[in-house]
Amino acid sequence: MSTSHPAPPAASAPLPSTDRPDVTAALRDALRAASFTADGLLELLGAPAYAALARSEVVPALRATRGDTPLEALVRLFLLQQPVPLARVAAALPVEACVEAGWLTRAADRADEVAATVDVRPYGGADGDDWFIVSDLGCAVGGAGGIGSRQESVVLGVGGASTTLAGLTVRTPVGAALDLGTGSGIQALHASRHATRVTATDVNPRALHITALTLALSGAPAADLREGSLFEPVPEEETYDLIVSNPPFVISPDARLTYRDGGMAGDDLCRTLVQQAGGRLNPGGFAQFLANWQHVEGEDWQERLRSWVPRGCDAWIVQREVQDVTQYAELWLRDAGDHRDDTARYQSRYDAWLDAFEARKVKAVGFGWITLRRSEAPEPSVIVEEWPHSVEQPLGDVVRAHFDRVDFLRAHDDAALLAGHFRLAAEVVQEQVGLPGAEDPEHVVLRQYRGMRRATTVDTVGAGFAGVCDGTLSAGRILDAIAQLVGEDPVALRDRTPAQIRLLVEQGFLEPAG
Repeated sequence: MSTSHPAPPAASAPLPSTDRPDVTAALRDALRAASFTADGLLELLGAPAYAALARSEVVPALRATRGDTPLEALVRLFLLQQPVPLARVAAALPVEACVEAGWLTRAADRADEVAATVDVRPYGGADGDDWFIVSDLGCAVGGAGGIGSRQESVVLGVGGASTTLAGLTVRTPVGAALDLGTGSGIQALHASRHATRVTATDVNPRALHITALTLALSGAPAADLREGSLFEPVPEEETYDLIVSNPPFVISPDARLTYRDGGMAGDDLCRTLVQQAGGRLNPGGFAQFLANWQHVEGEDWQERLRSWVPRGCDAWIVQREVQDVTQYAELWLRDAGDHRDDTARYQSRYDAWLDAFEARKVKAVGFGWITLRRSEAPEPSVIVEEWPHSVEQPLGDVVRAHFDRVDFLRAHDDAALLAGHFRLAAEVVQEQVGLPGAEDPEHVVLRQYRGMRRATTVDTVGAGFAGVCDGTLSAGRILDAIAQLVGEDPVALRDRTPAQIRLLVEQGFLEPAG
């Protein structure tokens, strides 16, 4: 049996029917009964082979599925896209019904074998749900060789960007959620758990069909599926409590691949998406995006992003990574498989990418997260920062807590802040850094071990203040006690400390008590 990953079908290849809910439900029940789930796969394949699948490397999984159990047959069929004897599949699935509904097809050269028409990947959903993500064959994200397809309308499965956005999203119950550029439907699937109504859009009609399959196979409610680019399918008067998008953010000189290339100059697609989102949010609503942005010569990248934030919205923008233009071009040329072309063609495409960046004076490209919240505040809070360090997903609660703290700080001037009571956040520890045997530390660090995992250096007063905060005493009384201990004027200390308290609250080291 071949160990190669088969080429994906043409973008016009038939997809399973969305009009056979009976078959879809029977297939879902059969997959779960055979333990074709994220946990079941991990147990069958083992961690190394399971991780290799996420990189589109199939050989370890092929070696781990040489037995004759139903689960092994399903892994070969749906994950590895290998033809499997019909009799083996019949032990796990309603084969004839799945063939009729288009989930399976009889092998062209072997009537006694069947093959999958789409990639079906188990996905561990919210609250332990066993979900399934449908995508085009051979289009799992990852691997040094790219996705293996240059089909314009190809629909990818779940990749790192998809799961990053899913983990960032605020998961409070909402009335209406919008997934822009839904792809295989993972964001819409998550939203279906906490939104009364889910709308999903995509410029690619094939993606909308696959999203419908993902939702149905996972047992989720159907979404309102609309074809079109960005906000085009959404009337201006239609507003939402949550908007999410993992858009085609790649800054490329062409628009060959619908799933990744924005088709606008530079980072205009991401800018347009962010700027238009404000008017589509209900008061208090969130819009959360992944994005790429240009670092332009002679321009502050943070100011560039601040200019994107729509009026009436608070924003928290985090740059997670920066690549110079050569690294960036190489990454996405490999993603498209261009490195497998002859050398002259690859170099010509590489040159075109660098020409486009040079024409716009782009020296690097940043990647990160953008969260908006419609606050209607007279003076919105817009925080743009760089944080390339490790974080602990999911971060949805962390994002929500950030904006709660923004509200608190906006409502409290310095006098109110000093009258307030605070607690050191539960996950924060204090570290003293200095030479062994030294009488005093060189500096003191407060470090978070959850969420954003921030670390910040504080002075002696800041360390003493944070260490005493347990909600009992007001901030002002704590500072008065510190002033007495260090022999400082308490009025002067009260005057200069609120800015430090604000920063510690803003970054989540201190929490308002009560």
